[in-house]
Amino acid sequence: MTRIVAGFAGSLTLTVPAKGTRPTSDQVREALFSALDARDAIRDYRVLDLYAGSGALGLEAASRGARVVTLVENGFAASQTCRKNAAAVQKAAPKGSTLSIAVSSQAVQSFLAGTPDGFDLVFLDPPYDLADAELAANLAALTPLLDPDALVVVERSSRSPEPTWGPGLELERRKDYGDTTLWYAGVASPA
Repeated sequence: MTRIVAGFAGSLTLTVPAKGTRPTSDQVREALFSALDARDAIRDYRVLDLYAGSGALGLEAASRGARVVTLVENGFAASQTCRKNAAAVQKAAPKGSTLSIAVSSQAVQSFLAGTPDGFDLVFLDPPYDLADAELAANLAALTPLLDPDALVVVERSSRSPEPTWGPGLELERRKDYGDTTLWYAGVASPA
């Protein structure tokens, strides 16, 4: 069972697709959002959740004060699940909230090629079997869409190599949780 951990939608149960996704464990989500809260990296942010699955990462950010959340999920069942979960979180939002949650049912690379810039926080939680070259292409397409102080969090198997960040992103830290590794990267300072 997947739940929103904290914020206005805390304890709200999220639907998870029956197959085809690998939800982030509660332990990893709690650690991730504790780290983000410590950096004050959520409130009023524009958040992008790529390979969203159930939308749990982006919707957790929404519950904790993100202003705009976009969930990108190409799988039909998973994108329908994202829509259902987004509606439940939107319904739980405080009266007068300006929270905006959108769901895009397209491939990540296609979405990145046609979206406007301005993201502050991005989650990339692709299937563990996604090729490293495809992840690198996602990161390269994402970089021009980021605000100068943006943070990108990539979740991969602990057996996977470090992502290829390409120009424009630089690794800030790596954190391991059993079979899962979180990679935190920021926008590189101009040379």
